[in-house]
Amino acid sequence: MSAEVVEGVELPTFRLDGRTAVVTGASGGLGQRFAQVLANAGATVYAAGRRTDRLEALAAATPGVVPITCDLSSGEDRARLIETASQESGRIDVLVNNAGVPGELHIEDESTEVVQEVLQINLVSAFDLAKRAGELQGTTDMAIINISSVLGLVSTAPLGGAGYAASKGALIALTRELAGQWGHRGIRVNALAPGWFHTEMTEDLFGDPAGAKWVNRNTMLSRGGSPEELDGALLFLASQASSYMTGQVLVVDGGWSAR
Repeated sequence: MSAEVVEGVELPTFRLDGRTAVVTGASGGLGQRFAQVLANAGATVYAAGRRTDRLEALAAATPGVVPITCDLSSGEDRARLIETASQESGRIDVLVNNAGVPGELHIEDESTEVVQEVLQINLVSAFDLAKRAGELQGTTDMAIINISSVLGLVSTAPLGGAGYAASKGALIALTRELAGQWGHRGIRVNALAPGWFHTEMTEDLFGDPAGAKWVNRNTMLSRGGSPEELDGALLFLASQASSYMTGQVLVVDGGWSAR
C-alpha cells in the first residue's frame, strides 16, 4: 500500500495512479462527478452511460476518462462494458455501481412494470456487473462501491418512492453478501449512501420551496448536500485508505438518518 509520511507516521494515500475504474451512470448527476474525481486521482475511468454527447464532453474535459455508451438494462451492453475495460487495461480495480432511476413517488401510481424497470437498473445491473468483474481471472485487490441511498435505510414518507427504496435497500444487502463471499479474495465491497444532494434527479424537489424547506428542516445540517461533498467518501472507498473495510455502508447525509 502506497503511503506518505507525516511526522514519522505513514498515512494511506487516496491516489489511484495506474488503476482502472468503471463508473456507471456517468453521463450526468453524481456519476459524472464520480468519474471526474477518480480520473483526477490518477485512475483510467471507463465512464458508462446512455447519453453519448455528455460522455464525450466529459472525456474531452477530463484526461483519463474513456466514454462507453451503453444501456445497463441490456445484458449484452453490461458484458461489453466489463470486457472492454478489462481487455484494454488488463484488469478492473474499482467498480462504481452508480446508475439508477427513480420510479414513481406514490405506490398507487407505481405499476409492477415500473418497479421491475427500477430493479433492473438499480439492482440487477449492479449484481451483474459485480459478478462479471469479480469473475475476471486473477482479479484481486478490487474495490466495488455500490451507490445506495439514505432511502435504503430509512423511510422518507410522505415523499414516497417504494420501488426506489426497495432497490436501494436490496443493494445494501447485496453489498454485505458479496463482501462475505469475496473477502478471502481481497475484493472489498462497500456501499455509499448519500442523502439529499443537488443533482438532476432532485431538481424538482429543491426547485419547490416547500420541498427545499422539508429537506432543510429534517437534515441536521439544515441544507442539502453539494456533489463535491461526496468526493472524500468516494476516494476513501475506492483507494487503499479503506483497505481493511468491507461490507459496510458509508452514509453521507448531513445527519438525515440520525434523527
